[in-house]
Amino acid sequence: MTLEVSCRGLEVPEVVRTRLAGDDVAARLVAEDATLWGPEAEHEASALLGWLDLPATSRELLARLTALRAELADEGLDRVVLAGTGGAALAAEVVCRTAGVPLVVLDSTDPGQVAAAMTDLDRTVVVLGPGSGDPVETDSHRRAFLAALTAAGLDEAQVGRRFVVVAEPGSAPAETAAAMGARAVFLAAPDADGRYGALSASGLVPAALAGVDVAPLLEDAADLAEHLTEPRNPALELGVAMGAGFRTGRDKIALADGGPGGDGTRIEGLGPWVEQLVAGSTGKQGRGLLPVVLESVTAPGAAAPDALLAVVGGDPVEGRPSIGVTGPLGAQFLGWEYATAVAGRVLGINPFDQPDVAGSAADTARVLDDGLPAERPVATVGAVQLHAPGGVLDGVDLSRTDALTLALDALLAAVPPRGYLAVTAFLDRDADARAGELRAALARRTGHAVTFGWGPRSLHATGQYHRGGPQVGAFLQVTGAVEQDLPVPGRPWSFGALQAAQAAGDRRALAERGRPLLHLHLTDRSAGTDQLLRALS
Repeated sequence: MTLEVSCRGLEVPEVVRTRLAGDDVAARLVAEDATLWGPEAEHEASALLGWLDLPATSRELLARLTALRAELADEGLDRVVLAGTGGAALAAEVVCRTAGVPLVVLDSTDPGQVAAAMTDLDRTVVVLGPGSGDPVETDSHRRAFLAALTAAGLDEAQVGRRFVVVAEPGSAPAETAAAMGARAVFLAAPDADGRYGALSASGLVPAALAGVDVAPLLEDAADLAEHLTEPRNPALELGVAMGAGFRTGRDKIALADGGPGGDGTRIEGLGPWVEQLVAGSTGKQGRGLLPVVLESVTAPGAAAPDALLAVVGGDPVEGRPSIGVTGPLGAQFLGWEYATAVAGRVLGINPFDQPDVAGSAADTARVLDDGLPAERPVATVGAVQLHAPGGVLDGVDLSRTDALTLALDALLAAVPPRGYLAVTAFLDRDADARAGELRAALARRTGHAVTFGWGPRSLHATGQYHRGGPQVGAFLQVTGAVEQDLPVPGRPWSFGALQAAQAAGDRRALAERGRPLLHLHLTDRSAGTDQLLRALS
């Protein structure tokens, strides 16, 4: 079964469909015509359309991956940790979750989450991904694992053979891999950006080494690829729906899991991967499509007046503008990538650049160099310290017993018309998982879209949209006290300091853009999370 896209209740302006058909976009995209997005995008697009070839070209990886997986199994190395960031890491996570195969994805700098990943070292192999955004994260993970494996009694050669590296040819990570004696180096596709690299070595290597048979992903994608030149192919229809939503005032895409697909397979966790793809590709030049990952098709925000509901693995929903996207995971990956490129054409933007993401790494570096800014809370309520750098709490009586509720409501009131609230939690997404409940709790109190992301993962997922998209966002950042910090070997900072610098850099960037911002610091993570959820109940 290939991809199937059905639509209900969405007005598609005729100009959208006729222009795409008249310009022969379906066939030109498959032919990798870099002129589709205008002269300013042509140079970049010409170098980043290789993702269209991956269903065929990535097959050359399969035999090597099978052999390497067997080799690792023979040595008792059956636990895979992926240290990487961005779309490829999210793709590998989706693949493994859907297959029910364990994979530890380490795309966090939280000391607790890093420490939890560095367990069971006697059976662990580390895959260093090419990442996106700030390379300091993956380099810090590499340094930590090198030190931990050495402390476990492995010699230099043995330590090197615990690493598998995915890197672009001639890059610094490729050179580092050779210097450390990595067991294997897989070359990342230089003509497929990380957001579009789900079917490249970046996405396939960690999943295959964890134990997933990745060949069906490529086969299902190849089945879809055979139809992509057709003028009404399903991926094009998905792109038409996304573009039509934007043109008709539905510039939020509410992503929800619809359950098992027609083949009985339930795709697990595709929403965050789609989120990084669409937000990073379209959020620029003051416009864009904002994905909102929902807990279910009935979750708060599913019926928002400025949202198009997209049901992954299910049918569109009666009574509201919605689309259903069904099909196997490989076809979903390629279909959403193709659709996003089509939507970029409709929006009039370059879907392959991320002009504002580089600033995130620079912001972090500046804080690491200069030190954390001196910030005094405007109030402390139990285990929650409140910081309001932009004055979002001016006029709020923070001496009241319900001060926390008043503060959160003041932030919601600051969301502009047709705007959104973005919640970012720089916490441990495993140990502090309850913080994820904040999205739905806040969405119940407002008619605006509410998104949730774990920092620093979210900086690579939606950071481009936050900085370069429509400036109609308000922001809630949640940080937490670190009980036991972890050093970054060979660096003058710890993981706790790095995490704090990433959060502070993001706050600085938002403040410079004049966005409403509320920063809540939890002096006790568990107690503080409970307080927040009670304040919103």
